[in-house]
Amino acid sequence: MSLADQVMAVNNNLPIRTEEPVHSGKVRSVYWLNAADSARLIAERGYDVPADAPLAIMVISDRISAFDCIWHGEGGMHGVPGKGAALNAISNYWFQRFRQQGLADSHILDIPHPLVWIVQKARPVKIEAIARQYITGSMWRAYADGEREFCGIRLPDGLQKNQKLPELLITPSTKGILEGVPGVPAVDDVNISRGDIDRHFAAFNFSSRDDVDRYETLLRQGFELISARLAELDQIFVDTKFEFGYVTDRAGEEKLIYMDEVGTPDSSRIWDGPAWRDGRVLENSKEGFRQVLLQHFPDPDILLNKDRMPERQALARDNALPTEVLMELSRTYTGIAEKITGHPVVLASNPQAEIIDVLGKRYDLIG
Repeated sequence: MSLADQVMAVNNNLPIRTEEPVHSGKVRSVYWLNAADSARLIAERGYDVPADAPLAIMVISDRISAFDCIWHGEGGMHGVPGKGAALNAISNYWFQRFRQQGLADSHILDIPHPLVWIVQKARPVKIEAIARQYITGSMWRAYADGEREFCGIRLPDGLQKNQKLPELLITPSTKGILEGVPGVPAVDDVNISRGDIDRHFAAFNFSSRDDVDRYETLLRQGFELISARLAELDQIFVDTKFEFGYVTDRAGEEKLIYMDEVGTPDSSRIWDGPAWRDGRVLENSKEGFRQVLLQHFPDPDILLNKDRMPERQALARDNALPTEVLMELSRTYTGIAEKITGHPVVLASNPQAEIIDVLGKRYDLIG
């Protein structure tokens, strides 16, 4: 069996019983279960949710997204071997520790397979919760161009590229397009200030203004927990994106939770400690792949300029990347997952068949 066969490239065509269209994102696909299957699983498995709560099966793929495009490799490699299992394993590890330390729960109720989560439907907060400990990436590019205010926070002059910031910065942006919010442009992924969120907390889907404080606290606590664990592994937690939402438990209590993924190479920058002390930035995250793409193509502006999106999409569609690029990325993802969790990432020989088997035999969700 070839490596391409072990890659979970397509994850929206599984015969999972559902009455709604499958929602397929860049990396994950979501199958909403029907009311009868949701109620049955809640009763059988004892999930801490209301008896009529909507549940979903979330299946991760090995697809690789960068610069808002999906990339592929030579020889029919439409993903990165082990990437999906690595991302899920890392998120599972952090979500479990957040819960153990009394921070907050997540949307995950069950983990039937390394590529699969059973989740409770959440009401998402419409914020990309971003925390930065170092000045790099887009923030550095804006700073180098003379910008000093970020999300209502003013930075001093004289900072150097990749320097540790004086304090952890929270620089949120919008998740989705918000219409009719004064001072907030109606475009996706636009920077917002704490003042914007406080003034219009309901527009961002917060239940109360106090929950704005709560989300910031959970973001800081989550960042600090991950940063401390990575420091034990001689890794540096540079910056990250969290997402939050609301769910209701069995007792009818609404609670703010972590959702999507946390502390992964897709949602965070992680630098290697030994290389950093040697004066080099060695990425243990997707940022390394972005840098490879910028060096691989002769006109990197296509990847950085949003006005050239049609050209960018054509690059991704028409160019198969060298196999070694994807294999090096595989080593990055599986390597950092094994460091964090202490367990190997095992590649499935036929991921779709495995998922169908476990969801059919143990959960009766196939057909």
